[in-house]
Amino acid sequence: MRIDEEQNKCPSCGERKKDPNKAKRKELAVSCMLNTEVGAVLAVIRRPSDPTSQYISAQEDHFDSTLLQSLKSLRALIFNPHQEWRSIDPSIYLSPFLDVIQSDDVPASATAVALSAILKILAMESFDENTPGARDAINYAVTGITSCRLEKTDTASEDAVMMKILQVLRGIMVHSASFLLTNHTVCTIVNTCFQVVQQCANRGDLLQRSARYTMHELIRIVFTRLPDIAVNEGENSESDTDDADGDSGYGLRCAVDIFHFLCSLLNVMEIGDYDGATSSTADEDVQLFALVLINTAIELSGEVIGKHPKLLRMIQDDLFHHLIHYGTCSSPLVLSMICSTVLNIYHFLRRFVRLQLEAFFSFVLLRIAAFGGSLQLQEVALEGIINFFRQSTFTIEAYVNYDCDPIFRNVFEEFGKLLCKNSFPDKEDDSRTSGPYPVEITEYRPFFEEKPKDDFETWVEYIRVRKVQKKKILIAGNHFNRDEKKGLEYLKLNKLVSESPDPRVYAFFFRYTPGLDRTFIGEYLGDPDEFHIDVLKEFTATFEFTGMNLDSALRFYLETFRLPGESQKIQRVLEAFSEKFYDQQSSEIFSSKDAVMILCYSVIMLNTDQHNPQVKKKMTEEEFLRNNRGINTGQDLPREYLSDLFQSISTNAITIFGQSGSQVEMNPSRWIELMNRGKLLQPFIVSDFDRRLGRDMFACVAGPSVAALCAFFEHADEDEMLHECIEGLISVARIAQFGLLDILDELIASFSKFTTLLNPYATAEETLFAFSNDLKPRMATLAVFTIANNFGESIRGGWRNIVDCMLKLKRLKLLPQSVIELNVAASASSSDNLTQLESESGIIFPDHDLKFSKGQSSGIVSRFSPFLSLESPEDSISLGMNEFEQNLKIIKQCQIGNIFSNSYNLPTDALLNLGRSLIFAAAGKGQKFSTAVEEEETVGFCWDLIICISLANINKFQAFWPSFHEYLLGVAQFPLFSPIPFAEKAIVGLLKICQKLLSSYQADKLPEENIFKSINLMWKLDKEILDTCSEFITESVSKIIIEFPENLQTHLGWKTVLHLLSVTGRHQENYDQAVEALIMLISNNTHFSRMNYAYCIDCAFGFVALKNSPLEKNMKILDLLSDSVNSLVQWYKNACSEPGSNYSVTSSVNTSSMEDNKGSGSLNFAMNLFIKLGEALRKSSLARREEIRNHAVLSLRKCFTLAEELDFSSTNCINVFNLVVFAMVDDLHEKMVEYSRRDNAEREMRSMEGTLKIAMELLADVYLQYLKQIAENPGFRTFWLGVLRRMDTCMKADLGQYGETKLQQVVPELLKKMIMKMKEKEILVQKEGDDLWETTYIQIQWIAPSLKEELFPDDF
Repeated sequence: MRIDEEQNKCPSCGERKKDPNKAKRKELAVSCMLNTEVGAVLAVIRRPSDPTSQYISAQEDHFDSTLLQSLKSLRALIFNPHQEWRSIDPSIYLSPFLDVIQSDDVPASATAVALSAILKILAMESFDENTPGARDAINYAVTGITSCRLEKTDTASEDAVMMKILQVLRGIMVHSASFLLTNHTVCTIVNTCFQVVQQCANRGDLLQRSARYTMHELIRIVFTRLPDIAVNEGENSESDTDDADGDSGYGLRCAVDIFHFLCSLLNVMEIGDYDGATSSTADEDVQLFALVLINTAIELSGEVIGKHPKLLRMIQDDLFHHLIHYGTCSSPLVLSMICSTVLNIYHFLRRFVRLQLEAFFSFVLLRIAAFGGSLQLQEVALEGIINFFRQSTFTIEAYVNYDCDPIFRNVFEEFGKLLCKNSFPDKEDDSRTSGPYPVEITEYRPFFEEKPKDDFETWVEYIRVRKVQKKKILIAGNHFNRDEKKGLEYLKLNKLVSESPDPRVYAFFFRYTPGLDRTFIGEYLGDPDEFHIDVLKEFTATFEFTGMNLDSALRFYLETFRLPGESQKIQRVLEAFSEKFYDQQSSEIFSSKDAVMILCYSVIMLNTDQHNPQVKKKMTEEEFLRNNRGINTGQDLPREYLSDLFQSISTNAITIFGQSGSQVEMNPSRWIELMNRGKLLQPFIVSDFDRRLGRDMFACVAGPSVAALCAFFEHADEDEMLHECIEGLISVARIAQFGLLDILDELIASFSKFTTLLNPYATAEETLFAFSNDLKPRMATLAVFTIANNFGESIRGGWRNIVDCMLKLKRLKLLPQSVIELNVAASASSSDNLTQLESESGIIFPDHDLKFSKGQSSGIVSRFSPFLSLESPEDSISLGMNEFEQNLKIIKQCQIGNIFSNSYNLPTDALLNLGRSLIFAAAGKGQKFSTAVEEEETVGFCWDLIICISLANINKFQAFWPSFHEYLLGVAQFPLFSPIPFAEKAIVGLLKICQKLLSSYQADKLPEENIFKSINLMWKLDKEILDTCSEFITESVSKIIIEFPENLQTHLGWKTVLHLLSVTGRHQENYDQAVEALIMLISNNTHFSRMNYAYCIDCAFGFVALKNSPLEKNMKILDLLSDSVNSLVQWYKNACSEPGSNYSVTSSVNTSSMEDNKGSGSLNFAMNLFIKLGEALRKSSLARREEIRNHAVLSLRKCFTLAEELDFSSTNCINVFNLVVFAMVDDLHEKMVEYSRRDNAEREMRSMEGTLKIAMELLADVYLQYLKQIAENPGFRTFWLGVLRRMDTCMKADLGQYGETKLQQVVPELLKKMIMKMKEKEILVQKEGDDLWETTYIQIQWIAPSLKEELFPDDF
């Protein structure tokens, strides 16, 4: 190949010779391509409209014959003879396809094929700029394509055609002959492309992306060519955009038009209808698209834009106008793009946009960053400012161009202040006076009066209060500038003004408070109100004019406020000044204060005359002298005095209407006033150091001090510097104890970062490597935990950083069990010690108490000494220490275990913050877990620590646990909170705390209530934990029931314990232990009380209802339940002997009757509990096993027998029957009938029938037992009908295929027994007006006719 290439080169010039064979092959390829495309277009046109038709329709008749003829003519021309396409006018083979594109009748598919043909022609480069007719052809092609007609098409076909149009337009622009396009044609291409962008906004994503990409490519092509366009001599005139296209094709004119079009897109509005009103907002999507294109144009054109005045003026005017306007009211995304655009302009065109850049900085970046409506906008604005500062030349250029020019804003200075403000925010109230030495203004003390240093103690407090007064005055000044009434009201609120307003207070406030609005001061002082006039006099009295001439005194006086504009107010102000000046004049020049006032007016008029540009004719010195003749009580003032006054005013204007915040200079009059004041003030005070004042002094510099300390530590390399940093750290921590808790938290947060343990972006391996091989992370770690050990009582929010560091050490396996020995501190009493417990995470809680002693500063810092001798891993290796041993030594020195074992020393606030940090960390806040095992270990570790501090502070449990419970409630509200393993570990820990709490008697019931609230909260988060932790829960609650039942004093406690016992005891492995605990409780009359009676019944029923539970255990439980009626009777008798008792049961009985009876009296508790017991036995009578059912019915019979001493009333009897006996009979009957309808269920049906027989006998026996009470009830007749109805139901029970019921033999006997008893008691007798006898007779006829003769012989 190389030999062939060398042979094809020209010997003289070395250029490549044209290969005739290759050119011929290309011509042939073009011919074949054209032939194929013509055939494809004709085939699509001829295709029948109905594809299913078997006949070819004469579709050609529907199209313009010239259209088809042009295509056929082109086909005939292609191979006859072989053409040299480079020499043929491209219009010849482009026109037929363009005609198809512009036709109204051809289908969209034909249009798409024609467009594809043109795209292939362009790709084949069948013509170039030298081809005859190329200019007209390529421009005509654009015209034809942009005039494409899609009259008969669907959406999908239209999208396909538009996609082809985009491809062809881009193909034209990248063609070698594209520079022959005219300016108008290029603008048409761009406009067409943008129309497609707009039309496809609601269409497919692919078309939309393609349209935007094509638009971007067009802008890139146009503006890439801009640097190659020659600069004409006359371009400074307006004609530079009106030039003809010429032979060079498109150029500057289309670039200007396109850029103008892009700028106009920034102002596209979106019309919307909101609440019936039409409103318009900027179309953000179009703005972002336009900004991207504008950025592309500027980036590609670069500094060349500066050579084209029209384009440059468009950037200076239109573009910047839109950028500034929308920069102040746009979204963060649009603002970010605007900042990028301005930065690009700065790079290439800053020589031309000096004013525009200043306007952008002032009205957009500075305003938004300082006063932005949202944090997102402020963040974008700050990022924009930082991007400017990242440019190497911006800093010096901004300073030279703006800060050093008087007419410009101090851009560099304001940017610097703004960045500092956002890096270290200034807070109005930053004295942090809370803590051991709080300072408050408790009474009114004149802040303008100094107190001599007579008694040091009282003087120190006076100084501290005065500092607070000054701070409050500054805040009042800030309020005053916004609203003068609120500012003065703030003075009263903070006791800076006496109850009866003192004019001196207001005068000193106006005189000495810096930054006050001078206009407000002037208006206040000029007010005609009597109090305001008094304030004006006191205000003027604060000045010392001794030694000043009128000129200096008046200037100094008017510097402190803005002279009001109303003449009467001016008069009052000048009167006060004149009187003061006259009294303090150093010479006898003025004979009266009126002379001073007249001359003041004259001086002010002279000042206006000399320095007002609207006054054309200025006053001369002679005229000034003439105007002031005879003003001094008829005499003239000295000519020299007036002459000096005139010269001073004419050369140096008095600032009568000065603005607030203007710079104050040390002029001669100010110096004189300073000297005069010095004569009145006390001399310099010599004072010894006081810790209270030191604390206040440090509060002023605490923030910068911590920042400097951290910076020193970060950059220090020398041993001495590191030692100084550690000493500074301990010193700051010691001072921060005195009420500067935020500073201590900030210090901990800063040094926690230096540990490298909290880097969220570092992997465990990277963190471990940095910790093991760098001295500073290890020192920072030791520093953090040293502060926690020694100053833990002053830490608040810093506990979160400490906990996070500790958890990271745990994950890095740097916290082995031998290092963490958490000691459960002894409580206040020496006898209150815990037995040793071991947690799931391996943390040991020993029962000994390691006493904590805080050493002096030297002792604390001495811990760090070994570090300074081991600067590198090589040093440690030389001593025989491996990496793990080195880390282990550091962790041991941290004494992390002491933090928690000695937590009983922490005040409540610190303890709450520590607990909150641990609970939130256990819930996953701020934590990232790589595996589920890591998460479970971390959560378990956190809960072990929570247990530790809770047990260590068990004697003040009520002080902190309510807040802990609130934290647990808050955790449950966390987004994406997962109760596993949090709740699983929590329930275990809470039960440990509960055991410790109940191990001793608590006089206050609230701790018990609170711990059980938390336990209930945890298991309700995920009830599955009752299964996963069932063994531990069963063991814990069994221990509480067996060992500490006397200390359970609340309903919530008993309810929770017995509920957990019931639920977890259902597991086979826990059943025996749970049942034994319950049996032991019920058997023990001492601890089996009416408080836990209802909960015991619920728990017992839960065990009896279990499937496959041991039969003997269930029998035992049922027997105990029936025997428990004896306890009810005893409690009832005791209550009867205490008539003053107002005891009311709050058991969980789910019956309406019990709800109704709650307010009936204190003795109803026995009936309520009996009904609770009866319902439990009724439910047990429905058990699957016959033995349990029958025993439950028999136990219920026993209960009724034992309950006679409860003195049931008639209402109570009927309630018991309805809720227990009738309900049991109805349920058993329903079950029997249900089984009778099943196949192969005769055994179950007969078993249920046997239980029903026993229940019917119980019904009859209990009825007869309480017949007397029942008969006394007004509803006895209805009740008796209920008994008869149930007898009838059982007598006539339809058992289907299983034959007749055996109850037919039992029911008559029961009826006979009941009716005979009723007759005997004369309850069922014939009476006038009583139809009971007749009703019973009729019912017996239906139920058991055989009994009529025996029971009703007379009627029969």
